[in-house]
Amino acid sequence: MDFDSQIKLEHLLFKERRCRSCGESKDLISEYYLYRKSKPHLPSSYAYECKDCAVKRMIMSRSSTTVFGHYEYPDW
Repeated sequence: MDFDSQIKLEHLLFKERRCRSCGESKDLISEYYLYRKSKPHLPSSYAYECKDCAVKRMIMSRSSTTVFGHYEYPDW
């Protein structure tokens, strides 16, 4: 068994990070997306924006491209 990887993962379980968008402190593993999947034991592998804020940002960016609930098609 590799005890080093278990110890590093356990230390991450109790870490919190402050979201850049909403400013709330949330649990690192359950509330943030993992961006660098090759190094999940590093805290820098997780996003600095919580999942809730990321979803809100994506909804707002996609809704600006729609007109009356439908996507705009080019006028050919």
